[in-house]
Amino acid sequence: MRASVIAHRDYRIATIDERLYGAFLEHLGRAIYTGIYEPGHPTADGAGMRRDVINLVRELRVPIVRYPGGNFVSAYNWEDGVGPRDKRPTRLDLAWHTSESNAVGVHEFAQWCDAAGCEMMLAINLGSRGLDDARNFVEYVNGPTGSYWGDLRKAHGRAEPFGITHWCLGNEMDGPWQVGHKTAHEYGRLANEVAKTLRAFDGSLKLIVCGSSNSDIKTYPEWERVVLEHAYEAVDHVSLHMYFANRAKNTAEYLALNAKLDAYIGAVASTIEFVRALKRSKKRVTICFDEWNVWYHSNTQDREILAGAKGWPHAPRLLEDAYNFEDALMVGLVLNTFIRRSDVVRIACIAQLVNVIAPIKTEPGGAAWRQTIYYPYLFASLHGRGAALSLYVASPGYDAEVAENVPYLDIAGVHDAESGALTFFAVNRHASEALDVDVSLQGFGAAQVVDHQVMTSADIEAVNTLKEPLAVVPRKGTGAVVGDGRLAMRLSPYSYQMIRLAVVKA
Repeated sequence: MRASVIAHRDYRIATIDERLYGAFLEHLGRAIYTGIYEPGHPTADGAGMRRDVINLVRELRVPIVRYPGGNFVSAYNWEDGVGPRDKRPTRLDLAWHTSESNAVGVHEFAQWCDAAGCEMMLAINLGSRGLDDARNFVEYVNGPTGSYWGDLRKAHGRAEPFGITHWCLGNEMDGPWQVGHKTAHEYGRLANEVAKTLRAFDGSLKLIVCGSSNSDIKTYPEWERVVLEHAYEAVDHVSLHMYFANRAKNTAEYLALNAKLDAYIGAVASTIEFVRALKRSKKRVTICFDEWNVWYHSNTQDREILAGAKGWPHAPRLLEDAYNFEDALMVGLVLNTFIRRSDVVRIACIAQLVNVIAPIKTEPGGAAWRQTIYYPYLFASLHGRGAALSLYVASPGYDAEVAENVPYLDIAGVHDAESGALTFFAVNRHASEALDVDVSLQGFGAAQVVDHQVMTSADIEAVNTLKEPLAVVPRKGTGAVVGDGRLAMRLSPYSYQMIRLAVVKA
């Protein structure tokens, strides 16, 4: 099969915000405890944080991490996680039917972020709590000493404010499963009042209002319209969530799901513009896609704990999907979609970062390793920074349930003018046929291939495990050639490839 692409230096979608490659950590399962925090681990630093995990996170160059939830946050009292550890209460977490020791709170997580090179994005409980608690939390984190909350923070060991900019106003408040679930009008009014109050404290904060938790929920997309009509002028971003699954064991249908993601983004972007026009506003609200990933492998094994059959365990193995090669293709497709929608999707957070539906897995007392999905995330984060290009793509395709004529070639291009790098991220969705791809490079001048990475596998269900952590890894590609202003490359069946060029300005 053949496909063709036109990439022009001046045809750009947007400058990609580095926050597009963010992540998420929730007090859920082993994400925190034996994930990032394990005081007795051989690699633990003085704060009890696993250095092996920190090194893997730093390798990913994760810019921002959302914390502490997720469903967990909707019944979370932030005060439980500050002050002397021996005086912190153990609480029952209703979201995941577990117990929470509160050994890690905002102070410890800030230390971890410093070590991992990340910025914190903090979520506020607007489920069981409200405006006053939100205000107190922000003042504790960011307020000056000489005030009650600033002095309390100082008494807990930190005189300087944390200076956290990004704040999520609740989590999935449209979901009936959520503690403190609200209607769109109830939530929109509350979010607006909280946002106004936080802006009275600090007008520079970046505030994220809850959009739809998924595109199948009955209130979507009316939820976004109603909430934004209440809160448009007071917030900066709308939060969206989407998870991907191959429950039917149909790879072609599974790998078409990023078309559903694209339609979701488009509908919410249009809703934002509708409300903007309705309010005659000059403000541009954008999307924060702060939960996304593949999630379905662990559903059956999690049922006992979530149903309460095992009591209230602390940090059990929950949502620990073992990702296969097929999932790596899906994650590559999602990242390509975000790059192509980077004009409106300015922040995104893979959910989650360690152990819980995560690119990084750990064994208590043992090793940490990279799951299959780690690699497309790594390549996009390292090389997907710059200008997203508006590519013209001609490719054969197939019809799927979620969309017609889904192209076998899925490709995104990023030009970093500062470094002179032009990078393509490409997926071949075809099970048995290679794609010969011709890319016309227009306006770039001379170019040469400087890196070519390929992920493929004879077994689409192959996984990386504690015993075999390198079963599915990228390898150096061959055959990508540049000449006469064209890049020629062959994409093997069911493959993810990253092709990086050094270009000279024409």
